[in-house]
Amino acid sequence: MPYSYDEQNIFAKILRGEIPCNKVAESEHCLAFHDIAPQAPQHVLVIPKGAYVTYDDFALNARDAEIIDFTRMVAKVCGQLGVCPTEAQAGYRLISNAGPDGMQEVPHLHVHILAGANIGPLTVKHT
Repeated sequence: MPYSYDEQNIFAKILRGEIPCNKVAESEHCLAFHDIAPQAPQHVLVIPKGAYVTYDDFALNARDAEIIDFTRMVAKVCGQLGVCPTEAQAGYRLISNAGPDGMQEVPHLHVHILAGANIGPLTVKHT
């Protein structure tokens, strides 16, 4: 694993209750909360409660129950926010950054659910 887990990262502190969050949903294995610096009208983070750094770390090392709960939490939050794509709703973007090249800022797996506006292209071409 390229990163080691830092027990003092901000998400670990949120999970321990040392830092408050604006909670959207919680389950046995996951927590979802509003991002403190939203990049879209709706911006929610979903994190596992386990000490996983990146999605590949999670996929390889988490128990099946954790993986299922995390995946279903993302769907639950999208439904709760009313952003699941339909003829009336435009949809959402799901992002998980990993490592330095992926611009990961917190060494705890998290996915961003961004919705509520067209947020433009996924990447900028690099030449």
